[in-house]
Amino acid sequence: MRVLAFRHTPSDDLGLIAGALDAHGILREHADLYTSPTAELHVNQADALIVMGGPMSANDDLPYLHREIQFIRDGIDRGRPVLGVCLGAQLIAKTLGARVYKNAVKEIGWAPVTFTDAAGSDTLFQGLRGSENTFHWHGETFDLPAGGELLASSAVCRNQAFRFGDRVYGLQFHLEVTPSMILEWCREDQACGATREVTQPIDAHANTARSEELARLVFGRWCSLVKNEACAVS
Repeated sequence: MRVLAFRHTPSDDLGLIAGALDAHGILREHADLYTSPTAELHVNQADALIVMGGPMSANDDLPYLHREIQFIRDGIDRGRPVLGVCLGAQLIAKTLGARVYKNAVKEIGWAPVTFTDAAGSDTLFQGLRGSENTFHWHGETFDLPAGGELLASSAVCRNQAFRFGDRVYGLQFHLEVTPSMILEWCREDQACGATREVTQPIDAHANTARSEELARLVFGRWCSLVKNEACAVS
């Protein structure tokens, strides 16, 4: 069993998703089209797709993003589980015909997301109610795709998580993030001279224990979904 993971920078890695895949015995292959835009990929042989984050926009006219959108479309059409994080969620939304655009504010750092009633009975978020502190790092958002189910929102960004059908998920927030990833993103941000819309330094280790617990739960359930769907196909 194998998933294909699209990455867009070295630091926007799978993070805690990797641990969930390992725990469930699911092999992973990285598809780094940003370094090799024309690389041959056997996407139809993958049991599921993961699309990670990155600093670019889903609207950027980049050949490798155009290819990824086509791969996402093919995966959805073939009934494969697809999981997108941040930019990945925006690419899924765009693939499904939704608009991607600038959010009212940049959302960077720890902030609560509130789960919808639909999340309470969802395959991945079942049992989660109220709010949980999660990590954010984005300046764009997206409209909910037609037929999509909203699963979570934050105070400054309505569409934080959605499901399309029963196998396609987009997460705007970074449930996969580790403290080392946060520290690296902060270093990269400072090196680029960017101005963050935050009022205090980011504590990379805040909420670590709960974040890891949530990641094991949500990504573990996604791995079970992948395995169940793969068994059904075979």
